[in-house]
Amino acid sequence: MTWNNFLQPDLILEGSILNLTPDIIQQYGLKGLVLDVDETLVPMRIGSASPELQQWVEQIRKCTLLCLVSNNLSEVRIGGIARSLNLPYYLGAAKPSRRKIRAALKAMNLPVHQVGMVGDRLFTDVLAGNRLGMFTILVEPIIHPDVALRSHPIRNFEVWVSEALGASISPKHTKIHKG
Repeated sequence: MTWNNFLQPDLILEGSILNLTPDIIQQYGLKGLVLDVDETLVPMRIGSASPELQQWVEQIRKCTLLCLVSNNLSEVRIGGIARSLNLPYYLGAAKPSRRKIRAALKAMNLPVHQVGMVGDRLFTDVLAGNRLGMFTILVEPIIHPDVALRSHPIRNFEVWVSEALGASISPKHTKIHKG
């Protein structure tokens, strides 16, 4: 597999994870989702889930298994968010390392192709998910309002490098998977 394939998300969602609906999840035959936390579910400096996120989780858990996998090492922050959402979680994942994502997949007891890796970063979330053969979903980061006025340099750099390596930041799968 070439670098552009490793960095190519299967689905690019306009807007935040809150735009990921049960219909989209079912359209791609997904039975589980591994979710990044920082800037995918909550802004970096926020230690709790928003009411909108709590409502989204309650809606999504009706159709799919959910697990949080974060590179963050803070048990207080990530554990608190996970407990407020009543979700299992793994800390210190060091994505694009696959070890903690494999643990989440094992806990879900689902075939890897039926689990989506959802995150806001190409070089961590998408790369790790693609290396495992997961369905990868790139979402726009949820950024704290104080930071929103500045650009998002890490993500901008990742997109630039990905495109330079041949990835087009557009979905690689247009076929609908039923399963």
